[in-house]
Formats: sequence, structure tokens, C-alpha cells
Amino acid sequence: MNSIQGIGMTSRRTRERMINRLIDQGITNHKILEAMRNVPRHLFMDDALASRAYEDTALPIGHGQTISQPYIVAKMTELLVDQRHLKNVLEIGTGCGYQTAVLAQLIAHVNTVERIYPLYKQAKDRLWELKIRNVSYLHSDGGWGWQDKAPFDGILVAAAPPEIPEKLLEQLAVGGIMLIPIGKEHGVQELQRVIRTPSGYEIECLEPVSFVPFLSGKS
Repeated sequence: MNSIQGIGMTSRRTRERMINRLIDQGITNHKILEAMRNVPRHLFMDDALASRAYEDTALPIGHGQTISQPYIVAKMTELLVDQRHLKNVLEIGTGCGYQTAVLAQLIAHVNTVERIYPLYKQAKDRLWELKIRNVSYLHSDGGWGWQDKAPFDGILVAAAPPEIPEKLLEQLAVGGIMLIPIGKEHGVQELQRVIRTPSGYEIECLEPVSFVPFLSGKS
């Protein structure tokens, strides 16, 4: 697990307000709150939007994609970690790399997949500059997962397919947890938690969400 160094005091006060808001919204895991306190969200978006970085809203990052609102990042991370020590996690949808950076503070190794090459390259360079070293990157279709790195004791999906991709189910370790939004764009989406058991899968519907659609194919 990494510890981000040298991020300075920029936006420290607004970051602290974000943390207090997350606590008010029910996030209780102190390690997750500390990780989000330490990750400079304003560095993961264009300068024109940096002043809004710590608002509780999703913001555009180009290519039709968004950086998820802080509450969703915290909630999905909390549900994934769930008081467990995770060693090998798969993230589908690197995007700007913010969720990746948060996960990297809490998990031994993060494997992240992004289908849009400019985002993949930008996130990889940005996380390297932040001295985050426990992340592996793949430019690929997220629906394929990352078979060479499987099985995963956790999978976090940051885009919404209409149904759970079979390949991701297959790559989840027994006892592992997957957090994934399911549904159509501009329609009803819900966050689901999938737990792989020795005999199959348990699926729990958690709460309504709004994510960009899960797209197929590299670009």
C-alpha cells in the first residue's frame, strides 16, 4: 500500500470540509476517510474545474467520462474493503485515476483497466508523479477483466453495464466481493454487491446510483 507524499497544503481546508460531509453522509471507516483526505482530487481534473474538486458531485474528465462524486467513491470503497485485508483488487474503469489512488492507499495491489487510451495514459502518468507504485495498468475492454492477474479478492466497477459481465464473475475469488452499478444510462441504475461463494454467487441490491455506461471495445 502506498502513502502519497508531498501533496502540499493546496485545498486542504476544502478537502477537510469534504471529509466532514462524508462523515455526515454515513462513511465511518477512518482509513478510507484518511485516504480521501490525503489524495488531492483537484489534481485529477482540468484546471478550469479544480475549484469544484471537493464538491459532492461528479465532474467531466473528457471523452464522455466523469470523475465520480466523493460520496460514491467513499461508499464503494467502504463496501469493498468491509473490514477485510485485500491483497489483489481489480478496478474496471481507471478514468482519471482518482478512485485508483484512493484504493492504492488501502490495498496491497490494485490492477486497473481503462478502455480509452488518453485516459489510461494520463492516469498512469499522474499516479506515477504522485509516487503511487502498487498499481498495474491495462489498456483493454473492461468486460474482459484481467485474466492474467486473477483471481481477485475484490472487484470495483466504475461504469454501468446492463448486466454483470460473465468474465468478471469468473475472475472473482471465492469469498471475494464485487461492487458494480447495473442498469441503463439515463435509466434506473442500482449498485449491487456480488459475493462469490463455494457454490455460486450472492447478489445484493444496495442503492440507486448514476454512472456512465459500460462501453465495449478499446479506443
